Amino acid sequence: MAELLANHTTLRVGGPARTWLAPETEADLIDVVRSADERGEPLLVLGGGSNVVVSDAGFDGTVVHTSGLRGIHTDDVAACSGAFLSVAAGEPWDGFVAATVGSRQVGIEALSGIPGLVGATPIQNVGAYGQEVAQSIARVRVFDRQQKAVVTRFAADCHFGYRWSVFKALPDRFVVLSVSFQFRLGGLSMPVRYLELARSLGIEPGERAPMSDVREAVLALRRSKGMVLDAEDRDTWSAGSFFTNPVLDAAAADRLPADAPRYPQPDGRVKTSAAWLIEHAGFSRGYGAGLARVSGKHSLAITNRGGATAQDVLALARQIRDGVWHSYAVRLEPEPVLVGVSF
Repeated sequence: MAELLANHTTLRVGGPARTWLAPETEADLIDVVRSADERGEPLLVLGGGSNVVVSDAGFDGTVVHTSGLRGIHTDDVAACSGAFLSVAAGEPWDGFVAATVGSRQVGIEALSGIPGLVGATPIQNVGAYGQEVAQSIARVRVFDRQQKAVVTRFAADCHFGYRWSVFKALPDRFVVLSVSFQFRLGGLSMPVRYLELARSLGIEPGERAPMSDVREAVLALRRSKGMVLDAEDRDTWSAGSFFTNPVLDAAAADRLPADAPRYPQPDGRVKTSAAWLIEHAGFSRGYGAGLARVSGKHSLAITNRGGATAQDVLALARQIRDGVWHSYAVRLEPEPVLVGVSF
């Protein structure tokens, strides 16, 4: 019987895979990828399934599940240089974050509670509460399907940006094998610059707090928004934030209402809040009457209330996109990877 991809995505949508493989070693993963490429067969590399929308028709090719690639190797720990760790792509992300906090390794504590596997984090340059994973990544080992070789790309060669990397720009070229991180050592977090998180910790923006406190505060905030997976809570049956926050040129930012959030960027552009635009365009929390609805806890998430299809999810997403465009002339872009569907 074909493997149903809805069983492997947090949104719980997606049809069958023609071929489903779950290699348990790096060598086996490379062999599977190389073989599919030699046959000219479509290939989908799937990790935790937390940031993907898969077509109801499924995937007419080979799906490779990377969760079997496990292992955390400590390359070096020194007071002067910090900790250097190499982590296999299939390691669960939040378990790794918890381990770094417990080991006083500073840098990703605000990324607690994010679902998925380590190998996906550099692709999207995962970020939350003022941190991005790129701030702690030293290098990424990948199988380059064009060169047919394992190569290492240092952080500067990954072209990290807001929810962006070379791996996202060239999705059919690289398969992440492992990610190496460098962390400062200490008991206090990185400076907390995200206002909501600082308030929950009772500190001023820019101050530090005990890492364990930051982790617990982030987990509490994420739970309140339905962003920590819970099989009993349909608000967590989502792909996380469905839209990225728009980054606008100065003229477009000036056209926004005076009370719209504005966050100046180093390149002179202005980031605004997709959640604010969505809510003020009339799509409040819980919006929708079908099986796909806006989360009751967070307006950026589109949720599966049980039995929704990919088309249900995308129909609502398009309605929100078009409504925000009509209200503010800002085009929202999807954050999840879309497989076999268009937006």
